[in-house]
Amino acid sequence: MPRLTTAEAVIETLIAHGIDTLYALPGVHNDHLFDAAFKAQDRFRVLHPRHEQTAAYMALGAALVTGKPQAYAVVPGPGVLNASAATLLANAMGAPVLALAGQIPSFAIDQGHGHLHEIRDQVGLLRHITKSADRIRSPQEASAKVAQAIDLAMSGRPGAVALECPIDIWGQAAETTLTAPIGTTPPCADPTAIAAAADLLRQAKRPLICVGGGALGAGPELQAIAELLHAPVSSFRRGRGAIPTTHKLAVSFTEGHGLWKTADAVLAIGTRLYWQQSNWGVDDNLKIIRLDIDPEEITRFRHPTCALLGDAAVTLRALLAALRASGPAPWQPNPDLPAIRAAFADRMARQEPVMGFLRAIRAALPDDGLFVEEVTQTGFGARLGLEVRGPRTFFSPGYQDSLGWGYGAALGVQAAAPGRKVVLATGDGGFMFQAGELATAVRHRLPVVAVVFDDGAFGNVRRIQAQQYGNRLIASDLANPDFVKFAESFGVAAFKASSPEALEDVLRRAFALNAPALVHVPVGEMPSPWDMILLPRVRGPAGRPPLP
Repeated sequence: MPRLTTAEAVIETLIAHGIDTLYALPGVHNDHLFDAAFKAQDRFRVLHPRHEQTAAYMALGAALVTGKPQAYAVVPGPGVLNASAATLLANAMGAPVLALAGQIPSFAIDQGHGHLHEIRDQVGLLRHITKSADRIRSPQEASAKVAQAIDLAMSGRPGAVALECPIDIWGQAAETTLTAPIGTTPPCADPTAIAAAADLLRQAKRPLICVGGGALGAGPELQAIAELLHAPVSSFRRGRGAIPTTHKLAVSFTEGHGLWKTADAVLAIGTRLYWQQSNWGVDDNLKIIRLDIDPEEITRFRHPTCALLGDAAVTLRALLAALRASGPAPWQPNPDLPAIRAAFADRMARQEPVMGFLRAIRAALPDDGLFVEEVTQTGFGARLGLEVRGPRTFFSPGYQDSLGWGYGAALGVQAAAPGRKVVLATGDGGFMFQAGELATAVRHRLPVVAVVFDDGAFGNVRRIQAQQYGNRLIASDLANPDFVKFAESFGVAAFKASSPEALEDVLRRAFALNAPALVHVPVGEMPSPWDMILLPRVRGPAGRPPLP
């Protein structure tokens, strides 16, 4: 057995699990960890941003684009808290992120001595925002705990996990056994449940498929079932791109609402189905089949007609086989779909200049390009109308909708997908959360192109105050820098565009540089998208659906 420090065992175990990058800020509590990373620098790299929140957001972006585990490291106390919003977001989005947190000396934990960065029950705090949090107490257990944490992050519904290590433990050395990747076989749903789901779908006249982030790894199977059933596939934030949005059966969230009213069977794959069940309504005529790897998710809100507990791709292959084995396909195209598409197109035509800017971004972005949206008006429009050509090419912050997540996440997406073009659509409000990370893009040569739509306000907040609170505007107007000069002060190429046509042109020029870039787009008040998102109940009684 090799003699390794705790820190060396952690780094070697990360490498053995395919993790070759640590997004991290240094600090005295983690000095041994950084020294171990230095010793392995021929196989391992450290990317250091300027703030702990960005370290965690970068790990999140890398996990989203690859679907594989990623890691970040921060000091205890303030470092953990600074990174906590990103950790919470990773867990909410089902992203396999491992947080490595420093800790004060082991003998003083939770004693209130006043050590540097001391915080009471740090591991307990982390348990509130992750799937699991634990402490490394010796070099002998370090490798096993890292392997177990990564396996937990990837198994079942993926999510964030955390390990803390006291300052006095990182440097301790001992003969250590390194733990190999555990590995799990993706589970298939029970054959009886699959047969029941196939029977329900065979009886359906107007089936509808709703997908979330859990369907991103099941694109071919999803498309095959959709085509067999002639079932439209509705997606919103996390599920966009599970099948290309150009596919004849792909529909937006808003179009899905129109189809929900007359659907007689819904196949929900890897989605909370929150909006639909809680807001759009259900009744006894709607048969819901829920496919999810998380047993708690399947019965949330109400028990489905049929529950398929398993991996999306594996279970959909079995369901497809069951559907094909039961005789000639009886399904026909949904007769409501053409009218619903036309109505949605009319509504989106009123979303200018948002859609014009999004069409410009799509035109300049290569087919395999990666689009990150911020919590901003253009991002809201993208969730409904941006053309998404494949899985893991569209990145939206899910139900946490954390303002300011975008630039850090885009840097992580770029770090994990070198050679591909990455564009961020952000607002002046959200971008300034991490604007200083332009330095990180330059330092680590991450050629993200940030498009900053500048209306001088938290635009969505300002519109709500104007429309719902008698124009009593408070805390929503912003003072901004000259974004072009600001970016150039970091050595970042900067452009200005005032129209969709100009945006497409400067984006092509920016992408050609293969270097960090910023495009400043001054805009006025943008149209509201909310009448296409906050949609009315169309089925069942008013009020919350009954719980099981």
